[in-house]
Amino acid sequence: MAGGSAIRGSRVGAGPMGEAERGDTAPRLYVSYFCSNGHETRPAFAADVTVPETWDCPRCGLPANLDSENPPPPPRIQPYKTHLAYVKERRSDDEAVAILGDALQELRARRAAGEVIY
Repeated sequence: MAGGSAIRGSRVGAGPMGEAERGDTAPRLYVSYFCSNGHETRPAFAADVTVPETWDCPRCGLPANLDSENPPPPPRIQPYKTHLAYVKERRSDDEAVAILGDALQELRARRAAGEVIY
């Protein structure tokens, strides 16, 4: 039995195959962007769109611009801050001593009252 389908390999709702039947493509503009690692990226834009000044490099993730001689420098990476570093930004040493003194005084009062504190 020779079983087969006349529409084998196509999906339901598929249009005509081939570029000639689909019509002309929209006019495009290819722009070169350069990152500090020497990568060149050429994304396609519509011909009537204003081109952005910067673009992220898909290879390394650094910012890229239109000037091949002077690409933008890599961004400065901020080191990880601990919770203590954030606290020290908000409080001075004198405030920290006062807060610690209040907390210790409250803890000692609770212990003197017989509370179980773990």
